[in-house]
Amino acid sequence: MGLPSLARLESLGLRGMRLGLAAIDAVCERLGRPERSYPSVLVGGTNGKGSTAATLAALAAAGGKRAGLYTSPHLVSVTERFRVDLDDITPDTLDAVLHEVFAAAAHAPEVALTYFEAATAAAFLLFRQAGVDLAVLEVGLGGRFDATNVAPATLSIVTSIALDHTAELGETLPQIAGEKAGIFRRGCPALVRADDLEALAILAGAARDAGARFHDAARELSVEDLAVTLDGTAFELETPERRLALWTPLPGEHQAWNAALAVRGAELLPLAFGELDAAAVARGIAGVRWPGRIERLRGPGGRLVLLDGCHNPDGARALGRFLDDAGITGRCDLVFGAMADKDVEGIAAALFPKVDSVVLVGAAPPRGASPEELLRRVGSRARRVRTAPDAAAGIALLCAEDDASRAPIIVAGSLYLVGEARAALLPGGEDRRSATPGA
Repeated sequence: MGLPSLARLESLGLRGMRLGLAAIDAVCERLGRPERSYPSVLVGGTNGKGSTAATLAALAAAGGKRAGLYTSPHLVSVTERFRVDLDDITPDTLDAVLHEVFAAAAHAPEVALTYFEAATAAAFLLFRQAGVDLAVLEVGLGGRFDATNVAPATLSIVTSIALDHTAELGETLPQIAGEKAGIFRRGCPALVRADDLEALAILAGAARDAGARFHDAARELSVEDLAVTLDGTAFELETPERRLALWTPLPGEHQAWNAALAVRGAELLPLAFGELDAAAVARGIAGVRWPGRIERLRGPGGRLVLLDGCHNPDGARALGRFLDDAGITGRCDLVFGAMADKDVEGIAAALFPKVDSVVLVGAAPPRGASPEELLRRVGSRARRVRTAPDAAAGIALLCAEDDASRAPIIVAGSLYLVGEARAALLPGGEDRRSATPGA
């Protein structure tokens, strides 16, 4: 019988992206305002927002609450974007919810939805039907004009400010911070982490203007005694309310900070997150699942492959710090692909010196850069460089040449590339892969 509404969603990818709330607001009104049926958290930021959102949902579950989680983009299947009780929804469930969304949009006057707007409306409706106690919503792009921003969030989090999507959000960190701050709500906490002082001042001023309660993570949180391995990250966290020894399965110092933001966010909304004593917090942090962020898989012949969706220089620097902390800098091989409109040079400058060799591969057309374009733009930055048509071919090339005991292969540069690699490495992954606007 097929899944016609899911197929229609995939076709909307051709419409591209649109910043603005008019379309999503109109459809939500026709659906009976599902986004107002439960408390919600908006998680924005340049990097770390997905990890923080996933950890928040895990903490809510550990506190005995039924959590909905909405994130983007997906890696293999669009159903990854929607979780209830920490489980991805089924294609049948998504198709049924999308059917209602498209029916609402078709009422006169018809509303033409983008892919992200349709998916966001589906998430709102899905979470109402599932009876969630809390919805954790990852902001797609920016904040002020992102479709998720129609939700009346009771907590807003900005995880980081860095240069990305400059054509849409602005070319300076303060400009980008101003767009991210659009998710702040009057009378509600706004928890932020921003290393740049000008960006931090913009966020603080925006919170004051919006009437939000401003919380600076640098002043309220302390992360110490880090121990980073390929298996995860152990750390000591001190908040205004407690001191905890925690471990997250997500490797890297940046993931310790993402977990710290999630813990502090849960403290700021105790009723929404339920009973979270020290044991429950530790259980929630340890139980987070967030694929494609220094995720461990095995390639042909058993060689370890690490997938990381860094797609801007700040994310590449975080991955580089992880390689340093894990003691594998200079010994890894990198399979690298990126969107042509990204700061490919900045990503390569941060990442290529950390690896032994680079295989440049193609990413998703039409935005993806070809191996030949990457070779021209950044090939000279690598110690040793080769090309391959795609991620699977690049991994196979490296696995055929080296034994499984060598340092890991890193796949990075684009979330879409990571999705392709994951689909190739997981059993049945290629059969389940669906299109996504790549990052």
